[in-house]
Amino acid sequence: MMICHCMAITDADIRRAMDWMRAADPETLITPGKVYRALGKRADCGGCLPLFIDTMRHADSLRIPMHLRAPSRASTQGEPHEGRHQGHRVSQSGSAE
Repeated sequence: MMICHCMAITDADIRRAMDWMRAADPETLITPGKVYRALGKRADCGGCLPLFIDTMRHADSLRIPMHLRAPSRASTQGEPHEGRHQGHRVSQSGSAE
């Protein structure tokens, strides 16, 4: 099925590009931009993006590697969030001057 008429990209092209990326690097995060680059093309008018993303979503090779799905909490245990102090917001400091 034709997904992008501007760049002549089919659903099979998208699946093949995703399979190639997954085979080349099993831990890569596959994005629409990476698929376009793998095909040597670019998004022109953007009208195809919803269908392009839907095609990607239904491909088996889109899976995210398990260790990248949820960040480990063990590495941030006891550290302040983003290195900020607890009362870093003006609304939390009590005076808004």
